[in-house]
This record gives sequence, C-alpha cells and structure tokens, in this order.
Amino acid sequence: QVQLVESGGGLVQAGGSLRLSCAASGRTFSSYVMGWFRQAPGKEREFVAHISWSGGSTYYADVVKGRFTISRDNAKNTVYLQMDSLKPEDTAVYYCAARVTKATTYSYWGQGTQVTVSS
Repeated sequence: QVQLVESGGGLVQAGGSLRLSCAASGRTFSSYVMGWFRQAPGKEREFVAHISWSGGSTYYADVVKGRFTISRDNAKNTVYLQMDSLKPEDTAVYYCAARVTKATTYSYWGQGTQVTVSS
C-alpha cells in the first residue's frame, strides 16, 4: 500500500515557476513508476510526465516537454515536478500517482494540489 500527498501548488503569473512535491509512504517507493497527471475544470484528467523507479528514464506529454522536469529522491520517498515557463493553460489540479513497473494503470493516487497560472 502506498499513500501519496502532494504539495507545492499555488497561484503564479504566466512565465513563472512552481515546484510540486509528492511524498509517499511505504518502504517500496523505490520500486514504483511515479507519474504526474492534471485535470483542468471541465476537462478529463491528462498525463503530464512519469519517471522510472531508478529515475533513469522519464517521459513527458508534448504540451509540457521542455518546460517541466520530473525527478525523484528515493531516499526521501519523494517525487518532484519542476514547472517553468508556466502558461494559463497549465492551470489544473495536479495529481501524483504510482504504479508497479509492468502495470499499465496507476494503482495509487494523491489528493491533488491546485496550480493556477494567471495571465
């Protein structure tokens, strides 16, 4: 069982930066693929980025590629999402999630943190 708690959301002006954190409980954090997703009002949840258990492999949605960076610190059971050059369309609730490496769906989800980008 893994419990996930996001933090770091807030209000920022367009062009600014935010760093989201996701703290995980459980001793097996390092064995999970960690992902970030987001859901804007009236829209479906969408994939943002994921990172392999070791941190050696990352993957990004095209809309955030080059602006967002996902990373993890397995010693701290934490995954991060550095968001730079933020745009108003990045406004959403951001969720972190965990899955085992061979799974195709995420089994564990956090409660989400709100990110609002003003123009």
